[in-house]
Amino acid sequence: MRIGLLLSSAILACLTACAGNGNGTSNSDSASTSTTQNTRDSLPPVETKAPNSNYKPAFPGQTRIAGVKTTTPYKVEKIASKIGPPFAIVAMPDGRLMVTIKSGYMEIHDKNGALVKKITGLPEVVYEGQGGLLDVAFDPGYTTNKMVYWCYSERFDGGLLTAVAKGKLDEAAGKIDNIEVIFRATPATKSNLQYGSRLQFDKAGDLFVSFGEKFTPDGRVQAQQLNSYLGKIVKLMKDGQPAPNTPFVSEKNAKPGIYSYGHRNPEGLDINPVTGELWEAEFGPRGGDEVNIIRPGKNYGWPVITYGIDYSGEKMGDGIQQKAGMEQPVYYWDPSVSPSGICFYKGDAIPEWKNNLFLACLSGQHVDRLIIRNNKVVGEERLLTDKNQRFRDVTYMNNVLYAISDDGDIYRIEKR
Repeated sequence: MRIGLLLSSAILACLTACAGNGNGTSNSDSASTSTTQNTRDSLPPVETKAPNSNYKPAFPGQTRIAGVKTTTPYKVEKIASKIGPPFAIVAMPDGRLMVTIKSGYMEIHDKNGALVKKITGLPEVVYEGQGGLLDVAFDPGYTTNKMVYWCYSERFDGGLLTAVAKGKLDEAAGKIDNIEVIFRATPATKSNLQYGSRLQFDKAGDLFVSFGEKFTPDGRVQAQQLNSYLGKIVKLMKDGQPAPNTPFVSEKNAKPGIYSYGHRNPEGLDINPVTGELWEAEFGPRGGDEVNIIRPGKNYGWPVITYGIDYSGEKMGDGIQQKAGMEQPVYYWDPSVSPSGICFYKGDAIPEWKNNLFLACLSGQHVDRLIIRNNKVVGEERLLTDKNQRFRDVTYMNNVLYAISDDGDIYRIEKR
């Protein structure tokens, strides 16, 4: 009987491991049959550098997962060059691209990279350090109402903070009308670093916004405090008021609209097309960059738990990576790759990419591809490594990925 049980357990373990080698996001994914080829023969992990610490993952596959290689022929083409210091490249509902330029304006480009229109007249940004004009998002009803939302660094109350504004795009005039600041991530600080910040509408039309902890000792502490917006993700209605039923609405001293907390510098947000959940990427210090599934009311641990160490080489706090009541990242990197913007590939042109998560990596100088199955990472690939560029953002549109670098170069990635 004991031998039989051992054999059964071994067979079950083998089946589980084999199931984890497919692509897609869930076992029921219609693309899973056609997307398993490139992971049947696992490659070594793509990360070959020594980690900064000797910290151990909380579960197998949380870091340095097996490498994979795309088998479908695809091409990479530079379609625009040196367009300015960008922060975001976002697919517009009409099939074009909107790029935010950190010094304070936007540009509309067509799908081939050509400049269509420059959009000016936005509120003044603080273009210094890591500040400037940051992310942009389009109202779910944009086709009829032309409403645009953006976030930026603002001088306010004697310091600096991240603000969110909205207005109606007048493309012909190259401006945005009826501009209104709808939210400010207080308190303001003296720091011009780690603002976050990304915007993402959910299916209900509410707006997620991510905010960094501003890279100050006090801001670090505030990432764990609900009376501050530093190190938080908030959920807002279109007018900037807290979305209904946010998790801390009954907490007496909690700031309105907080959805999750314990974040360091979250620069990546997207909705998983299969589960509908919000996924996030954030910077660690030296190591400890994370991918998380953001769920209401959850504490993501910074700075109490982290897989990174301080820039000085010392441990962060007590040097712990797990604690009751704090969430583990789905995946982490050590050393850092500096993940900024992220997006899911939602198309069928490259079947093995369907529902994969792509991340624009700055210090890593590549676009990272993560294969997700049952909310776990089962494979990793690095794309565009030959470009030797810091990638700031990546967006998906009509079976194509568009990535933008800090040098202001736009790359189109599509099936050959």
